[in-house]
Amino acid sequence: MSLHLVILICYSVGMIALGLVLGRRVRGSSDFFVAGRRLGPGLIFSTMLAANIGAGSTVGATALGYSGGIAAWWWVGSAAIGQVIMAIWIGPAMRRIAAAHDLRTVGDYLEFRYSAGTRGLVAVMLWVGTLFILAGQLVAIGSILDAVAHVPPALGCTIGGVVVMAYFTAGGLMATARVNAVQLTVKLGGFLLALPMAIAAVGGWSSVAAIGASVPSYWSFWRPGPPGIMYLALLTPSFIISPGLLQKVFGARDDHAVRVGVGLNAAGLFLFAAFPALLGIVARGRFPDLQSPTSALPMLLVGVLPPLVGAIGLAAVFSAEVSASDAALFMLTTSLSQDLYKRFINPAASDSRLLYVARVTTAAAAFFGTVLAIILGDVVNALTIFYTLLGVSLFVPILAGLYVEKATTVEAIAAIVCGVAAVVVVQLATKGAGIAGLTPALLGLIAAFAGFGVVYMFRMASYERARTV
Repeated sequence: MSLHLVILICYSVGMIALGLVLGRRVRGSSDFFVAGRRLGPGLIFSTMLAANIGAGSTVGATALGYSGGIAAWWWVGSAAIGQVIMAIWIGPAMRRIAAAHDLRTVGDYLEFRYSAGTRGLVAVMLWVGTLFILAGQLVAIGSILDAVAHVPPALGCTIGGVVVMAYFTAGGLMATARVNAVQLTVKLGGFLLALPMAIAAVGGWSSVAAIGASVPSYWSFWRPGPPGIMYLALLTPSFIISPGLLQKVFGARDDHAVRVGVGLNAAGLFLFAAFPALLGIVARGRFPDLQSPTSALPMLLVGVLPPLVGAIGLAAVFSAEVSASDAALFMLTTSLSQDLYKRFINPAASDSRLLYVARVTTAAAAFFGTVLAIILGDVVNALTIFYTLLGVSLFVPILAGLYVEKATTVEAIAAIVCGVAAVVVVQLATKGAGIAGLTPALLGLIAAFAGFGVVYMFRMASYERARTV
């Protein structure tokens, strides 16, 4: 058995054990969903950054760097920009409303601000969309186990799903916020070791700069995309209003914890964004003929670095995928148990019953996510589907709910329907290419704003006419 596999096995067992121990502290659904609203800046920072550095930010971004060059920075950099806006603007406002009205999910907020119908529509859409982000993380775990021990991808995805389900089911946010702190330490330490040693292994910076030099766009930071600044439209809105991240904000003890914790998380993302892009470039120099760019990072860690450093790096990547997987499970669990079951199926459910349903839901979500991962087999495609759905369906209703006092359910539904419809039509008509340089995600966002604005102006005009009669 290889050193890489031994370390991954020990690390997985340790995470499960820690989750089970912390899970014994859970006394009710409030602990499970919002950690009793006791998270300080440090835990907010670690659990947010751990969730944000996942399959897309490691295996996916490295694959983008391998195939597209330095502009892969924008995959993580765009998320960082979204998190700055959340830290300064959206996060504190949402936390205050959540604390004042005992809101535990974004679905709770949508019903509080609009209606139960809006909550139900978004909950169903996001449940489907979030399955794709969970699948993306599990695909990455499968690729790591394949590189390390030649584990078949389907089995690797299954192993990843079992590990995440085991510790998240035990303790929800209360457990994962603390497990994430451990995971984050492993991630950052692993990448800080791996990047300089990988660069040295291919001959230093001068050798790295020569990789892909025959392709002019490969070293163009401002490349429109893909990869490139097109990710601003795809990812930035999603990371401003992500339900999984906002629900972690709901667990903060005060606004200061949100601003500092989420702000530090954004700073961490800005710094981290260069790591996977450069690792992808190094991997292209060492392995120019990989059949799948998704295998670039695992191959680099196993085939280039010294065994111990490579094993630590693999543990860091594995940790990234697992922590992002538990963030996806968090969204899936709260969406089904709180937004659908508690609200529409059994409003009279006791706290203990709700906690039981949340844990059963976690197991079911992990199962379906694993099946989808086996079917999709690609990290970036899976995550792109999720981020697109997230941005066009939630961005306008959440912002309007906070800052447009007279906004109603009608406008919220119009924004959701117009945004999603535009994405679907453009995606099918152009096969994802977009129109005149505008991506399906950006066109969907424009359509959502337009749908909201037109309906809002029409309703206001009708109100004024009725008032003057």
